Amino acid sequence: MRRSLAIGAAFLLAGAGLAASAGQAAAKPHRADAATPADTCSTPWGSSVKSAAGGNVEPLTGIRVGRHTCFDRMVFDVGGATDPVGYHVSYVDAFHQDGSGDPIPVGGGAVLQIFVSAPSYDPATMRRVYPGRAGEPLPGVDLAGFATFRDTKFGASFEGQTQVGLGVRARLPFRVLQSEGKLIVDVAHKW
Repeated sequence: MRRSLAIGAAFLLAGAGLAASAGQAAAKPHRADAATPADTCSTPWGSSVKSAAGGNVEPLTGIRVGRHTCFDRMVFDVGGATDPVGYHVSYVDAFHQDGSGDPIPVGGGAVLQIFVSAPSYDPATMRRVYPGRAGEPLPGVDLAGFATFRDTKFGASFEGQTQVGLGVRARLPFRVLQSEGKLIVDVAHKW
């Protein structure tokens, strides 16, 4: 009888120990399940050339930038564009003004050259719509506090397209999106 009580007591204590350790395990978060910034900032965009043809004939009306958790963003506003806007975006060793070929220095560890199929002038009147000047920083664009963007330069508006040089911290992944008359270039903060 004593032996039965001893065995029963051993099972009771073992069960209580398992219940206590199970409660402790449930209270501790498992590291693999916890979200980390690396998990939430996956950017499998790559750094190769991205381009698309478009049927736009509307002028560029503005360029603005924004900071996001995982990337920096540049938005090209093409007022009135109902068709997709053509573009060609790629990293270049040096930024040269379209048309003249004159070199334009752009600060940063890498230079992203962006061509947007939208002139900076009204094609009907030839009146300037976007006030960019060759070799100058983009008007109204302030890059203070950006993680990736370092510098901007206006290249040219030549033969119906506008050229911009975007200096970034390093050759990082980027993507190009379109949304209702806007061409969007996102550059990741890291690989």
